[in-house]
Amino acid sequence: WVRPPREPTMIEVPDGDPCTWKVGDCTVTRVIEMETVGGQTWILPQATNELNRSVGWLAPHFANEKGQLKFAIQLLVVDAPGGIRIAVDTCVGNDKKRPLPHWHLRTGPFLEHLEKAGIAPDSVTHVFCTHLHTDHIGWNTRWVDGRWVPTFPKAQYLFGKQEFDYWSSGGKAGEGGSEGGIAEELADSVQPIIDAGLAKFVDTDHVMVDGGDTRIYLRPTPGHTPGHASLMIESKGEKAIITGDCFHHPLQLTKIAVASRADTDRAQAAQTRQTLLGEFCGTNTLMFGTHFARPSAGTVVTHTENYKLHTEAADAVVVRRSKL
Repeated sequence: WVRPPREPTMIEVPDGDPCTWKVGDCTVTRVIEMETVGGQTWILPQATNELNRSVGWLAPHFANEKGQLKFAIQLLVVDAPGGIRIAVDTCVGNDKKRPLPHWHLRTGPFLEHLEKAGIAPDSVTHVFCTHLHTDHIGWNTRWVDGRWVPTFPKAQYLFGKQEFDYWSSGGKAGEGGSEGGIAEELADSVQPIIDAGLAKFVDTDHVMVDGGDTRIYLRPTPGHTPGHASLMIESKGEKAIITGDCFHHPLQLTKIAVASRADTDRAQAAQTRQTLLGEFCGTNTLMFGTHFARPSAGTVVTHTENYKLHTEAADAVVVRRSKL
């Protein structure tokens, strides 16, 4: 991947600022690995400060007064009836060689923050990666005694079959393969899971939980990558989506055509966003953006231009948050 011309500024996030929301009989808990501001045109080339300032509702949560966008890299953990605990998109990780300076050979306290939030790695029953980009698979493994071992040793790791087939056969990020492949990432964050016998390759409509009043399943959301899938939660009449990278930033609710440089098919990615937004607008569906900065979630409502994120609706179902 091409390094950004300007590094983003890190935002302090004590203890990963854990927060838990209720979705029917399920909960969703956020633990942040890192949060940044600025440098957004590296990943969203069209998202200039000028454009971002024109979308006034983004400030102060999702942009600053200059129009610099805020992003998070965070783990979202779903607790469901029957002792099911699903970790979705495992961030960047520690000790891994990566092209971005703030991702390279990290030594961050993320696992300690996870424990403080009441999420012991041994308690996770499933790991799901919406896609296989480096900032969604990093904590799949950790470096112990000279080798990569599963971070969540009792979990079944779910990888999209189409997604894995694309990358393992030499697939590249970006339209026309402009951003390169992920061979090193597969070697340190996916292959050790396969070697440990913990990997399960699934279709993009795979059902994880279907019992009582709760259903948790994958939904195909292609465009960012060919096999991208999001996680859907339906429980007791309430509904939520954990997006992965079909949305990188709330800006894309209003400026739907703003694309990621890593999208393999930008037109398809925009169509995926349009479909989801049209379906969720005016409903109680909570949208948890994998890269949305705090407060991380909201419902979709109409705006003078397309849509916006209504964060107050998510705030109303918070059941636990850290005291910063």
